[in-house]
Amino acid sequence: MEHTLTADTRERVEKALAGCRPYLHADGGDIELIEIREGGIAVLKYHGTCTICPMSPMTLRAGIERAILEAAPEVKRVEALSK
Repeated sequence: MEHTLTADTRERVEKALAGCRPYLHADGGDIELIEIREGGIAVLKYHGTCTICPMSPMTLRAGIERAILEAAPEVKRVEALSK
């Protein structure tokens, strides 16, 4: 089944992020979905301690990206804004 980038995609990405947030909040951080670009690129922005944490790139790839790709297979890549 071919997925397109719709409001439903955004809702599913937001739901995946909601599942990740308790772990980020526990360390004083948060994450926000900025947009889903053409080509299925989800753009996120870190907040709080996540902006200075040296583990943020690993958290993005190992946890957040995995959750998003599972929830919304039409998303092909996840990127974090650099400040």
